[in-house]
Amino acid sequence: MTEITILVLVLAAALAVGLLLRYRAGRVRTSTAPIDGAAASDRDKLLAAVGVTGAAPAVLHFSADWCGPCEAVRRVVAGVVADLSDTPQPPLDIEVDIDAEPALAKELNVLSLPTTFIFDARGRERFRISGVPKATDLHSAITPLTAAA
Repeated sequence: MTEITILVLVLAAALAVGLLLRYRAGRVRTSTAPIDGAAASDRDKLLAAVGVTGAAPAVLHFSADWCGPCEAVRRVVAGVVADLSDTPQPPLDIEVDIDAEPALAKELNVLSLPTTFIFDARGRERFRISGVPKATDLHSAITPLTAAA
């Protein structure tokens, strides 16, 4: 009887963790990354090296050749960026191979693929998305950032 109870508890815990991870996947979350002065300088250099210069809003998504869901992210981001191409500040679509830029991935705490970031026109991280974002959610998050300052 004890073994069955333990098995049921382990299965219930695994189900809870699985549901929590599934709930968070693809959701647009507001970034809460505090940055101190020295770390900001290194971070800004790494971001500028891949094209996040603070001149325009940017959608930065990490991917890899071996990542299956990354193809879906490419399609979603490309579609949303194309929809917003005629706005006063059209967003940039920047894809970064995690294997080519491990320092940037570490700096941004990328723990899984695909991971997408949205930066405003001043280069500040505004949103973070783990998993494949929904096009409507991504569009809603980027649209306010594309208006003229």
